Amino acid sequence: MTEAFIGSVVLRSRALLAPMAGVSDRAYRELCMEHGAGYCVSEMVSSKALSFQSKKSEELMVISDIERPCGIQIFGDEPSCMADAAVHAMKNKPDIIDINMGCPAPKISGSGSGSALMRKPELVGEIVRAVTAVCDIPVTVKIRKGWDDGSVNAVEIAKICERAGAAAITVHGRTRMQYYKPPVDYDIIRQVRESVQIPVIANGDVDSAQKAKEVMERTGCALVMIGRASLGNPWLFEQINSYLSGEQPYFPTLEEKLDTMVKQVGKMVEYKGEYIAMRQARKLVVGYFKGMKGAASLRNEAGKLSTLDDIYKLRNRILNT
Repeated sequence: MTEAFIGSVVLRSRALLAPMAGVSDRAYRELCMEHGAGYCVSEMVSSKALSFQSKKSEELMVISDIERPCGIQIFGDEPSCMADAAVHAMKNKPDIIDINMGCPAPKISGSGSGSALMRKPELVGEIVRAVTAVCDIPVTVKIRKGWDDGSVNAVEIAKICERAGAAAITVHGRTRMQYYKPPVDYDIIRQVRESVQIPVIANGDVDSAQKAKEVMERTGCALVMIGRASLGNPWLFEQINSYLSGEQPYFPTLEEKLDTMVKQVGKMVEYKGEYIAMRQARKLVVGYFKGMKGAASLRNEAGKLSTLDDIYKLRNRILNT
């Protein structure tokens, strides 16, 4: 397949890792990039928190060479503050700055950020213009279908973003009120794709290599972004790449799954320290148990992980059962 780009940034493949708060940390991004993801994005960073020099926000923006190309995602509802955040983020040398206009969480949308911006088209343009004006790298925007079924305006918002200088747009085919249910509306993604000249990335429920190809064909998008379906399954990116190339997708053995689980948690401990990492790992490792015998019991056990040694013991116990 031909190379894919966002602005001047060359993507490694057409299957991209979505930004996910509390999930797509440095350890997970590195892991997915090693398994064939074409591009990854940081957890979302608050523009207001950056203005107060939040240490936690600073840590979210650390990027390693293994991850590249990698974007930093920022959120907020004040154009000048978002521009300042973009300038701040660029100190970490991201390849792309991504603007979050799709997060449905009440904590974010309730304060006027994330998907709440879909209700203010004029402000959307002001934010994108403010950020692109201070960036010498591509700026992308992640949006939703709309706020609710009575205000489906993804096409309008996409056109505004393009005119304001956005280099690409990711569309999640659900409204804010739908969160992550019901089924994704791929037709709205196609409509967005047909309405702008910049790349459009299809997002929502891409959970297999076959589904990725189906979504590409249905939406006309050359790129798909994968979030929740990659949890415990970084091989999904390799599988999509193989399938799109006409090759047979590879599925890992039980031992490979568990070794990768241990590797991910080990990296988390290295980057964050054992106390923080192990508490976060409790919810992140459960994806590796999908389809395993006794998965419910394993999920319960994962909720008690406290040390790196615990994850090694869990791995060994599963393999020896």
